Amino acid sequence: MTAPERGLAPVMTGIAAMVFDVDGVLTDSARVHAEAWKEAFDACLREHPPADTALDRPFDAADDYLRYVDGKPRADGAAAFLHARRVPIPDGSPSDAPGTGSVAAVAALKDGMFTRRIRQHGIEPFPGSVRLLKALRSAGIPMAAASSSHHARDVLEGAGLLDYFVTLVDGDESHRLGLAGKPDPALFLEAAGRLGVEPAHAAVAEDALAGVEAGRRGGFGLVVGVDRAHTTDTARDLREHGADLVVNDLADLLRAPDTDDSAPGPDANAPGSDDSAPGTNDRAPATDDRAHRAPVTDDRAPGPDGKE
Repeated sequence: MTAPERGLAPVMTGIAAMVFDVDGVLTDSARVHAEAWKEAFDACLREHPPADTALDRPFDAADDYLRYVDGKPRADGAAAFLHARRVPIPDGSPSDAPGTGSVAAVAALKDGMFTRRIRQHGIEPFPGSVRLLKALRSAGIPMAAASSSHHARDVLEGAGLLDYFVTLVDGDESHRLGLAGKPDPALFLEAAGRLGVEPAHAAVAEDALAGVEAGRRGGFGLVVGVDRAHTTDTARDLREHGADLVVNDLADLLRAPDTDDSAPGPDANAPGSDDSAPGTNDRAPATDDRAHRAPVTDDRAPGPDGKE
């Protein structure tokens, strides 16, 4: 049975399993993470301002979040941002209490702020993501969730999504197994292995630059970048870091009614595909770029941002 016959877009043809990041892909929790990071980082910057005044500015919950912390383990994200701003505090240790006196303390401070927010307000799934999960389950395509967050299980349970997945590889599992953080593909490869599918026959859905890079490095058959920001820059950056396809919503991976099944797949970012005014969101068409992938010669090499 072809992908369109199973209710999926033609670009999903040949996909035998799918691995999903959680925050920002399945649920609106990326926004909550960004808010918690901003509160923690801004408190640290007030207490320990950088000597270089050009670096002494608040954390940007959009640009800085995507550049430094999105998709990474909490400790790595805290270190990336604070080192980039040259904040004069030590790295500290994982046992540091929440505060602003060390990188580890700031990471712990953010964790508490995030936990408080999800307990108070809950987490909502994206409706389009739920539609895709239902379609994949109906088609018999196994799914895994893979996230560096230690809160991934709580988030999925709170959003009512956990039962869709055969397996979950979260921050706790990653720590137990000693898996490297994204953009290393170890997290996704572990998830694909648990599904019993070779990466070349599996798809990955990610909203983070480090995540799409991990999918590309891992040799996944289809790397889907999810652009929740809906900007020219984020769509371009997702492609440059490894996305074969960029969509605004995971429902774009469903077969649209009365469409030509010979089309190459969803083109969510083509001009005129959304309701924005002309000229406000001029992105290149998000066609399937798998045939144009550059060979990956060394998975150990730093990615486009020099990250390891």
